[in-house]
Amino acid sequence: MPLTHDFKEPIRARAQRDSAFRQALLREAVECIMNGDLETGMAVLRDYVNATVGFQNLERHTHIPAKSLMRMLGPNGSPSATNLTSILSALQKSEGVQFELSLKR
Repeated sequence: MPLTHDFKEPIRARAQRDSAFRQALLREAVECIMNGDLETGMAVLRDYVNATVGFQNLERHTHIPAKSLMRMLGPNGSPSATNLTSILSALQKSEGVQFELSLKR
């Protein structure tokens, strides 16, 4: 179910003023993707991009057209591993974070 404009605006406002919130959104997107919940991961990633860097800016960093990025992260999107890696790499650099993968037994 898509979020309404009224719901997304507070997310955008908080993301613009709260770096911990931005990082938590990005982390949640990555964790969902890594745990196999691609639909939720893409939705959170799309919200993160809309609330922070924007698709036009992400285009400059990934060299992937903004419209393609929007489609990839859309409800029916299916980005290739190469494109998803480019997107996540650009967002990590933009946010100033680096994700590490750890195995739990």
